[in-house]
Amino acid sequence: MEYVPAGDAEIPALGVGTFQLDSDQARETVRTALDLGYRHVDTAEYYDNEEGVGAGIAAAPVDRDDVFLTTKVWRSNLRRDDVRAAAEASLDRLGVDYVDLLLIHWPHPRVPVAETLRAMEELRAEGLTRHIGVSNFTRSQLADAMEVADAPIVTDQVLYHPFKAQRDLRQFCVESDVALTAYSPLATGDVVGNDDLARIGRRYDRTAAQVALRWLVQQDGVVAIPRSSSADHLADNLDVFDFELTDAEMREVHGLTGSLRRRLENTLPKLMRSFPL
Repeated sequence: MEYVPAGDAEIPALGVGTFQLDSDQARETVRTALDLGYRHVDTAEYYDNEEGVGAGIAAAPVDRDDVFLTTKVWRSNLRRDDVRAAAEASLDRLGVDYVDLLLIHWPHPRVPVAETLRAMEELRAEGLTRHIGVSNFTRSQLADAMEVADAPIVTDQVLYHPFKAQRDLRQFCVESDVALTAYSPLATGDVVGNDDLARIGRRYDRTAAQVALRWLVQQDGVVAIPRSSSADHLADNLDVFDFELTDAEMREVHGLTGSLRRRLENTLPKLMRSFPL
């Protein structure tokens, strides 16, 4: 496994996502992923599967300290006291003493980010989380968070895949020593049927999905957390560290745009930031 240095953290470059998995699915997925060699697991209080994630970690033949575990505080819990209560509840559900990374799941325009970060920094000082970060923050929101944070913001977890450009944010992250963590890195399956990715993959005896993941982790400072409940797909997703795309192939993937439906779905994070449900 390769690692991405960011702030005071070293983050495994490829993790397993658990969004939309129920607790039973999450338990089996996490256990299988750790058996296969994953060392990075991502969940959130909003996913309602932290019990299963924790059970999967406990069932795997891997020491807890060798697993980089991330969870997130939902946007309704960003006030100072609510952050602590939410984080402690997540630890209880996960069955662990600490998480490696605690994220603000979404920014909220009516809650100052400084208030939330102060609470997260207190949790970090007490050892309940080792690192802090954000998710779904724009470049300007990330800059604002870094301005008021005393502890390093080690990642911004955002929608990023071959059909969703994040050039400006990624460059800012590189310059700021912040990892960009790509969720939905396979564009909820859209990459699988893409002819351009498949054509590139045939040169390396790899699938279109493996090309998409390789394109992500080959970029400086990028982490990817694909989700799959299939053991075969989990293994395939992990098998992206023994080949390398050329500069021309990297540029070609950067130029992909995807379908109209995909481009419309790419706007969902902007809508979520505008209407904080």
